Amino acid sequence: MSRIRRSIHFVPAGNEKMFNKALGLPADALILDLEDSVPPARKTQVRDEVCAWLGTANFGRQQRLVRINPLDSEWCIQDLEAVIPLRPDAIVLPKVLSEKTVASIDSCILNIEKQAGMESRKVKLLLIGTEEACAVFNLQAMASHPRVDGLTWGAEDLSVAIGARAKRDAEGNYLDVFRYVRAMSLLAAVAAEVQAIDAVYVEIKNNAGMLKECTDAANMGFTGKMTLHPDQIEIVNQVFTPTAEEIAFAAELIAAFAQHEREGRMAFSFHGEMVDVPHLKRAQRILAMAEQFSDQVGQR
Repeated sequence: MSRIRRSIHFVPAGNEKMFNKALGLPADALILDLEDSVPPARKTQVRDEVCAWLGTANFGRQQRLVRINPLDSEWCIQDLEAVIPLRPDAIVLPKVLSEKTVASIDSCILNIEKQAGMESRKVKLLLIGTEEACAVFNLQAMASHPRVDGLTWGAEDLSVAIGARAKRDAEGNYLDVFRYVRAMSLLAAVAAEVQAIDAVYVEIKNNAGMLKECTDAANMGFTGKMTLHPDQIEIVNQVFTPTAEEIAFAAELIAAFAQHEREGRMAFSFHGEMVDVPHLKRAQRILAMAEQFSDQVGQR
């Protein structure tokens, strides 16, 4: 799996003020959005502006992602031809229906990479894989493509596709069908060994709700979340960064495993709980993430 992106922040293309502000935000990645935030009449102009941003702006530690228009749109191929030579870290691909969608995009990008003298599959794909009902049943197959390094899901388009009157109950929890799709996205990403990224939280002024949803996502196994508003980014980063206590516990557990392995045991009692190999793997993942975000560990 590639470098973990905790906070992946949407930036409407064509809005230079919001883009310049985004460069100073603590998001791990920015998505320059050519799809939903851009009206059809401005697609070409805004694409040129995004290319200028990619070519000249200093993104610092932030990954550079671009959400292109869907494969069946008139703009998709032109988006790729313009953006890929500027070497973004990833293309965010919306409305993915199956592995055939991914293969078609990959073939197009391979040709562009070859013409530009680029390393093959250096530019990754982050898939939005649940915007149509049929796509839900193809998640693992589409996420298993070698160019893919992340999978996320979305409730907004899906709710329209299935005719849902609401996405959440009176307490703010997802209704059953959306919980199912969320879980399927997580399982498909893990099975394909790509990053599992939770969907956006659209109530941008409800920080308490955002915190709860991030905590639930992290507890489930997601390792990052899309954001729509700058205030959401710090919440995401805090929740998806291991605490100092978690890191200390993981390090102690790994040391205990090393000692017991020398004694020929891989199952033993640790702090009153029976532990074995799955606990070791979890502890190793915590330390790996802590190393990646070492400058921010201990801030919560």
